[in-house]
Amino acid sequence: MTNKRILTGITTTGTPHLGNYVGAIRPAIEASRKGDAETFFFLADMHALIKCQEPEKVRQSSKEIAATWLALGLDTNTSTFYRQSDVPEITELCWVLNCMAAKGLMNRAHAYKAAVAQNLENGEDPDFAVTMGLYSYPVLMAADILMFNASHVPVGKDQIQHVEMARDIAGRFNHHFDSLFTLPEAVVEDSVAVLQGLDGRKMSKSYNNTIPLFLPEKQLKKHINKIKTNLLEPGEPKDPDDSTVFQIWKAFATPEQTEDMRKEFENGIAWGEAKKQLFELVNGEVSEARERYNALLEDVPAIEKVMKLGAEKARDYSAPLLAKVRKAVGIGGF
Repeated sequence: MTNKRILTGITTTGTPHLGNYVGAIRPAIEASRKGDAETFFFLADMHALIKCQEPEKVRQSSKEIAATWLALGLDTNTSTFYRQSDVPEITELCWVLNCMAAKGLMNRAHAYKAAVAQNLENGEDPDFAVTMGLYSYPVLMAADILMFNASHVPVGKDQIQHVEMARDIAGRFNHHFDSLFTLPEAVVEDSVAVLQGLDGRKMSKSYNNTIPLFLPEKQLKKHINKIKTNLLEPGEPKDPDDSTVFQIWKAFATPEQTEDMRKEFENGIAWGEAKKQLFELVNGEVSEARERYNALLEDVPAIEKVMKLGAEKARDYSAPLLAKVRKAVGIGGF
């Protein structure tokens, strides 16, 4: 078995959208099929508590995200697919790592600095409404990564810092106690698309501009028709590189289809026609998975069974490593 381990998690705070699919889920599932690495994929439901205090929303999102991965063909026999909260070793490791993490390092975390900057701009106390969950988020992420000694962690550019923090914390532990942790590497795939949303900004639940992945056909068509475009008329040449419609097209199309659409834009394709073709392309890729997804959501016990089996598989890795951690730091049995 290869020593390469890939780990990816998705926070359970919303319904999976096209951006999640092309940016994280699709490339992760493709990587799991190559057979050159062990792959670990998880529902980051404890991370969700940092920004969502609505229990039903977290629970529903967890079901939807699990069903999405399974509907899209994740092979849970060859990958380890689990719910973060089902692996208690992660939270215990998180505390041990908290005792290794420098406060100065946490002060430099992007999310914390952004919250402080926003508070100062609003004339508030710097730490107004900042919870310890938000502040120590990078330590929990480090525990996620180090618990399974992941060697490669696919992330967006905004998450590179967190992987570097995990390396720092792991290095300090290894130096002080025992060399138990692999130093992970952030993997940023420039070829993986970061989709724009309905308003032209990055597709994000935070901006409320997403296109949910498994919308029924009519609703999918309506959402695609809402994509913001300019006022150029049919027949007027359009810039494909400045178009959300083309950008999403490119993420789903073959190179040949992309080149054909680029020519259509140069020839002045009408926005209505471009959106119609985009709907047909996206719907064609997701329609079969949509049927499996809806069937899974009607059979929640089946999803739960998969998650429990995944937790058992994950704990085959996490329990022995945590035992070594406990021994190294001097806690537990004599």
